[in-house]
Amino acid sequence: MKCRSLLVSACLIVLFATSADAAENSAANVIDHYGLEQADTAVKERKGWRKPKRILLGGFAARSGTALQSAAPDVELLVAGTPEAKAKIASVDAIIGFCDADVIAAGKAIQWIQLTTAGVENCVSIPAVKQRNLLVTNMQRISGPIIAEHVMALTLAFTRGLDLYIPAQAQGKWARGAAPPGRASVVAGKTMLVVGLGGIGTEVAKRAHALGMKVTATRASGRTGPEFVSYVGLPDELPKLASEADFVVNTAPLTAQTQGIFNAALFEKMKPTAYLINIARGGSVVTSDLVEALKSKKIAGAGLDVTDPEPLPPDHPLWKAPNVIITPHVASDSDLGLDAQLQVVRENLRRYIAGDRMLSVVDVAKGY
Repeated sequence: MKCRSLLVSACLIVLFATSADAAENSAANVIDHYGLEQADTAVKERKGWRKPKRILLGGFAARSGTALQSAAPDVELLVAGTPEAKAKIASVDAIIGFCDADVIAAGKAIQWIQLTTAGVENCVSIPAVKQRNLLVTNMQRISGPIIAEHVMALTLAFTRGLDLYIPAQAQGKWARGAAPPGRASVVAGKTMLVVGLGGIGTEVAKRAHALGMKVTATRASGRTGPEFVSYVGLPDELPKLASEADFVVNTAPLTAQTQGIFNAALFEKMKPTAYLINIARGGSVVTSDLVEALKSKKIAGAGLDVTDPEPLPPDHPLWKAPNVIITPHVASDSDLGLDAQLQVVRENLRRYIAGDRMLSVVDVAKGY
């Protein structure tokens, strides 16, 4: 019996080690595949860091407690909104899966917030996040390839007139004249301007280049970019680059600097044959100016996965503006599930406990 017991124990040890190795390899694959960046310094060097005892989970993280617990066996994981979590909020060390001003105010011990989205504007705009110098990490790059496909789908929908043929199909019409002369075009040789050459923007640029397009871009961090981007300009070069583009794609985070940058003045600069595609944030566009630009044919059309306001009210004029395709903030949807996001959360949890360098750290001051 003793031998059998020892054999079982040995098997369990091997099984646990194998599972741990598999998890690490999976995390390593995600880091490598998406090119995730890690902080320059270990988190244990941050003022206020300590090994966490309690962490609050929300969103899909709350449904992934078992997977996360295996990476943090000595940490108490609480589900946000439960009576137990409310009773222990003052002693919570971190939040995973959401960012809430009331929770941060009540959780005086909170040092780290792990978001499960790429967008961070609602979190970094909470005064306490900056005042307390909280560490914020997010899902940079994870949805980049998926969102980039959505951009190309919108691009090709316009160049092939699908926005006109699909409504005709719904009416049972064989409408070969639905698209006016000259509407059908090829993308090869056209210019796509990517505004905000970050993780998503780079994926968009890669696909546009693969289709034979010339790709230009702007980015706030400097003029460097991949070889498939022919020119990278600074934000103040946006009007000039927009005047040369056939497609202007917004992939920039919403910050004080990008709020309302797509306005009447910029639409005046764009070609009357050019399209705006926005898969970033609706607040970067002055919606009333966009409606006017579309009605007056200052630009050819707009593909929008995000709007301001959002959701767009049923009676909003943007619904009836000419040459517009609107999708309801679904550009990141896919059949891939949330495995990659879970791997990032799990790995960052492991790293935070160990005091290692964290993945995908947000620059709270910059807002992305």
